[in-house]
Amino acid sequence: MREQAMVLNTNPLQRIPGVAVMLVLLCVVFSLMTPGFLTVPNISNVLVQSTILLMLALPMTLIIMTEGLDLSMGAVLTLTSLIVAIVALATGSLLLGLLAALAVGIVFGTINGWLVAVVGIPPFVATLGTLGMAQGLSLIVSDGQSVVGMPAAVRGVYSGTLGGVPLPIVLGLGSYLAFHGLLYHTRFGTYIFALGGNREALKFAGISARRLLILVYALGGAMVGLAGLLMTARMNSGHPTAGLGLEFDAIAAVAVGGTSFERGNGWLLGTLLGVVTVGVLRNGLNLLALPSSIQVASVGLLVIAALFVDGLRSRS
Repeated sequence: MREQAMVLNTNPLQRIPGVAVMLVLLCVVFSLMTPGFLTVPNISNVLVQSTILLMLALPMTLIIMTEGLDLSMGAVLTLTSLIVAIVALATGSLLLGLLAALAVGIVFGTINGWLVAVVGIPPFVATLGTLGMAQGLSLIVSDGQSVVGMPAAVRGVYSGTLGGVPLPIVLGLGSYLAFHGLLYHTRFGTYIFALGGNREALKFAGISARRLLILVYALGGAMVGLAGLLMTARMNSGHPTAGLGLEFDAIAAVAVGGTSFERGNGWLLGTLLGVVTVGVLRNGLNLLALPSSIQVASVGLLVIAALFVDGLRSRS
């Protein structure tokens, strides 16, 4: 739908999405302010560090397309990261750690979907409740302490390469391609568009909107489990606050990327650009040695600015 709208637009400037404009502006500004910004090692660092955010933002896009929201992703990421650390440390097995994290993520995603689709609790409230549950469980399983001493196999997930390309970038690119194929080239993706834009069509097609909604949230939970493995590998430990707040960045990346919070209108390429834009913003502010509080406020301003630019261009 987004691609169709861009093709029909006859003004060349209006064909450029707002998120691309914001990304170019940020790169120009940070290049002028910090000499080390526009270097290959730093750009590679931005892409590697953005992978975890991308793994949250991709399923968040699908959830928002259903007019939903998942505020629990950051807390569940913390919990799955701890589960990876605990299981890998106890068994020495990367695979068992990953499977345990996937299971925990899917359970939380399914609970979120069930609360929203079956019980009828608004997504904001339902996922706020599971956010608290995940935070509490993280403190219980870790006793409030970091889990350290990861096996080399776990550390290698973040530090390793495939064909000279860092593994996190390979995983992030693979995740994007998988979601792109799922959303734009399968019936499941068509149903997701209908779930947010035309649920009556699903009813006439004999598709259970409730079951579909649960599947969307469960898919999000599985991706959080995979991101938990990367988080543990990145930190070489499990920490009881590691993922807190990342749900904000994920929602911001989806919003900056142009996905609508209503009518089932989503754009995965926009989400990818939104993730890179948020990563560039945080990286540039880090290079300028600005505190994290300024970074959080800047991400909020970025969302407002991107929506403002899109609004101006749509009215012109």
